[in-house]
Amino acid sequence: MLNDRSSTLALLATRRSGKPREMVAPGPSEAELDQILAIAARTPDHGKLFPWRFVIVGEDQRAALGEMLVRALEVEDPDGRMAKRDQAIEFAHQAPSLVVLVSAPIAGHKIPPWEQELSAGAAAMNLLTATTALGYVGGWITGWPTYSEFVRHNLCAPGERIAGFLFLGSPGRPLEERPRPEMSQLVRHWVGPTN
Repeated sequence: MLNDRSSTLALLATRRSGKPREMVAPGPSEAELDQILAIAARTPDHGKLFPWRFVIVGEDQRAALGEMLVRALEVEDPDGRMAKRDQAIEFAHQAPSLVVLVSAPIAGHKIPPWEQELSAGAAAMNLLTATTALGYVGGWITGWPTYSEFVRHNLCAPGERIAGFLFLGSPGRPLEERPRPEMSQLVRHWVGPTN
């Protein structure tokens, strides 16, 4: 059974993301979203820097997000197909809830930027796990909007980057397991220095 919430270990062992384009209502309530974000913020963070931010795009802002994505396409790909514009608008309207995770490393700090960026990734994983624990599904999406300078400029402060768009809602159809790695290919035991 996917997303088995009978215990913490069962949830972690069976957690499965949902596809944002297939998500339906209900999504998390405002109070549940506050709880999800508070849990997301309880992540490993060397130096206690909180090098990430959460940008909630409300339901009433989805049309504006779609328009902004279309403008980004017009600036960055003026000869692009109309289908891309339609896809950008669809992207903005997926799932009942949307949180944009922004990586906001503290420049010049003794904690290396890489560690701060890893902390943003851990915040995303906590967000997805908390969402699943509350009985919803989440999907962490990147794609071209994540790397668009126009989109970044509209969602981030200088020096920040988009770590991803986290869509939250209920599955519109049963979730399917995805291929998982063969652990023997990923795990090895260190046997000491080679020289």
